[in-house]
Amino acid sequence: MAGFDSRFPGSFIQAAWTRRSRGELEKRPNRKSWKQRTDMYMRPFLLNVFFSKKFIHAKVMHRATSKVISVATTNSKDLRNTLPSLTDHNACRIIGKLIAERSKDADVYAIAYEPRKDERIEGKLGIVLDTIKENGIIFV
Repeated sequence: MAGFDSRFPGSFIQAAWTRRSRGELEKRPNRKSWKQRTDMYMRPFLLNVFFSKKFIHAKVMHRATSKVISVATTNSKDLRNTLPSLTDHNACRIIGKLIAERSKDADVYAIAYEPRKDERIEGKLGIVLDTIKENGIIFV
């Protein structure tokens, strides 16, 4: 009979746990893919656009250092007093143009935009992105 030890009647010998046992599989850390590890260096500048009921805010950040490259918002003093509406399509075009100009001033000519889950690139967001493209910034 396998696993039976004659020195101890009525007992069975259990195999010792090895490193490749089921305990190791549960404790193994999650592995990141190659894209997840290199994406912040291949596409370092990320565009973030936020729409509220009162204003529009956009910024370009460096992923690895979290340094803000350019910022544009309709809540700033110069735009708040000159625009008739801070959230309409015209305001979106102005924000896109300002982001493109300020990014070029900082020598950033290619940025990435990652839409959030279930976010569609249309409407006001589409206008901002199209305006940035028209002003010479490449999306990667």
